[in-house]
Order: sequence, then C-alpha cells, then structure tokens
Amino acid sequence: MQVLVRDNNIDQALRFLKKKMQREGVFREMKQRRFYEKPSERTNREKAEAIRRARKVARKKLQREGLLPDPRKDKDKAGAGKPPWQRPAFGSRPPQAPRQERTEPDPTAKTA
Repeated sequence: MQVLVRDNNIDQALRFLKKKMQREGVFREMKQRRFYEKPSERTNREKAEAIRRARKVARKKLQREGLLPDPRKDKDKAGAGKPPWQRPAFGSRPPQAPRQERTEPDPTAKTA
C-alpha cells in the first residue's frame, strides 16, 4: 500500500492511509487474526458473510426498482427534513391521544 505525502503534511497522509486500510478491510482482518479460528468456524463465518452480502444486494435492487421503500427517502418519519435540533429525541415516541377507560357493566344491575 502506498500513500503520497504532499508538502510534508504527515497528518493528511496518515488520515488517507487509515481510510485506505479501512476500505481494504485490513483492520477487520487484523482483529479476526488476533486469535486462532478453527477451519469449520471460518467456513461458517464466510458463508454467513456471503449470505449477508447477497441479501444486501437483493434489498438494494428491490429499492432501486421501487418494490421496497428506500429508508433514505422516507419523509413521513418524525423529524424528517428538519434540522437536528428540531427533531424529536432518540427513542421518544410521537404524542398519542389519551386512552379512554373501559367502563364495565355493573354486574349487580338488572338488565331487561
């Protein structure tokens, strides 16, 4: 992997290198190789990753074709299209109408 350093700007070159390594998956692989992984566990993990990738591709295709709603274009969510300071807090619910109490018929009252 190669990174050019422009105008002796090491910080910028380091940021670019980290970004490049992140895209290539170097950090993820280093984390996985910290401990030994049995071959059977490895195949199971790789199969699960392949299934996840295939599902993601299928979901993206359906979103492009309009058969699934695109979550990025969902405008009817609470706070969509508003600046962050006007959006409701994370985990808060929209206001609901007050519940009406159920009135049970009086068991002692006689019905005609």
